[in-house]
Amino acid sequence: MSRIGKKPVELPSGVSAAVSGQTIEVKGPKGARTFTATDDVTLVVNDNVVTIEPRGKSKRARQQWGMSRTQVANLVTGVTQGFKKELEIQGVGYRAQMQGNTLKLNLGYSHDVDFTAPDGVTITAPKQTEIVVEGIDQQQVGEVAAKIREWRRPEPYKGKGIRYKGEFIFRKEGKKK
Repeated sequence: MSRIGKKPVELPSGVSAAVSGQTIEVKGPKGARTFTATDDVTLVVNDNVVTIEPRGKSKRARQQWGMSRTQVANLVTGVTQGFKKELEIQGVGYRAQMQGNTLKLNLGYSHDVDFTAPDGVTITAPKQTEIVVEGIDQQQVGEVAAKIREWRRPEPYKGKGIRYKGEFIFRKEGKKK
């Protein structure tokens, strides 16, 4: 039995959900999001509560049960609070600044790196060494943060690069004489 799937997803005030077939649409103060579930589960909305039930006892139905419940819970979180990833830049001369919808990164290359924010994601640079990625889609926010981090991943010898806030980088000892 799925322990996650059993839990109903409660809709806070100001959030509405509508099911049509296997698609659920959740609307809230930050926007609207949809999720299409597989045919292995049934979505039901009753009195500000969304419940997900498996159709059958197959392994796939039980897998989709927990995953679908988590996806619906992420929709509700996204339209109420949104998702946020924070990045830190470490290294001499490494900087970030916003110019309109474009993030300009100085990362020690011979050229500046320009990263344009996709629709649905907001990028801000409160300090020159901090980047904040926000949006209502958890997957998209994580992907944008990973793409920014990919320009200069933290290296293990000096720790220079772009890292997630609070991320631990295993440091290595340099070569000895």
